Amino acid sequence: MNTQQKLAALASAAMLFGSSATALADDYNRSYGRSDRAQYDYAQVISAEPIINYVTVKTPVRECWEETQYYTVDRNAGRRGGSTLLGAVIGGVIGHQFGSGRGNDAATIAGSLIGAAVGNDTALKRHPNGEEQYARPVERCETSYRSHREERIDGYRVTYRYHGQKYLTEMPYDPGKKIRVRVDVRPAS
Repeated sequence: MNTQQKLAALASAAMLFGSSATALADDYNRSYGRSDRAQYDYAQVISAEPIINYVTVKTPVRECWEETQYYTVDRNAGRRGGSTLLGAVIGGVIGHQFGSGRGNDAATIAGSLIGAAVGNDTALKRHPNGEEQYARPVERCETSYRSHREERIDGYRVTYRYHGQKYLTEMPYDPGKKIRVRVDVRPAS
């Protein structure tokens, strides 16, 4: 074999090796999911059980009721004012008669106070039923909170069968009778 034949054989071997490596890399990418061409199929759903969580819910409740409020009206307030004032004037005049010097002012004040008390007391005795008591309804309200427990579904525990094998997964919704599955086939190592 001459040199030219050797070079041609070497070039042919290199091209054959290069194309084989490209084919092997393509096969490797397909086998281990490194391509964008994923495969999907459908599996039969055996059961879909809800995942239940219990939560406590607080609800505001406004309760209102009527209470009776009592108040008093004094019908003789104007009459007693005149009697009290008259008693204070008379008491002041009498007190002024007893005092002398500096004690004169003190006696006048004491006489006015005693006279006002006597005048007021006399007016109460003369008109004893001057105060009247009345009642009126008043609405009172209060907000309280009532708690109760509620069931919340957090998802579904799904059991499905694919090619005779059973599988279990959790999903946020009930898938129905079929579930879409991704098929990933790889060679065993």
